Amino acid sequence: QVQLVESGGGLVQAGGSLRLSCAASGRTLSNYDMGWFRQAPGKKRELVTASNPTGSSTFYIDSVKGRFSISRDNAKNTVNLQMNSLKPEDTAVYYCAARGAGVRVDYSSGYPYWGQGTQVTVSA
Repeated sequence: QVQLVESGGGLVQAGGSLRLSCAASGRTLSNYDMGWFRQAPGKKRELVTASNPTGSSTFYIDSVKGRFSISRDNAKNTVNLQMNSLKPEDTAVYYCAARGAGVRVDYSSGYPYWGQGTQVTVSA
């Protein structure tokens, strides 16, 4: 079992930055793909970015490329999401998730472990 806890959400003006963190316990993250998902009101949850266990392979949806960056510190069992140049359309609840390695990082399915989510609100 992997327990995940996100932190770092909040309210920010458009153009600002936030850094989300996901702390894991129960298992070392060095064996897991990690993903950040988001769900906006009335919309389906979507995979925003993902990383393989070493960070050598990452995926970003087009709308966040060049603005968001996923990083992981397996020694500290944490994964971070740096979000820059935030836009109102980035407003959502953000979740980190983990799954066993070996799946293409752009595949959004197969994540059995989820955090509780953290709210990100970007004002215009």
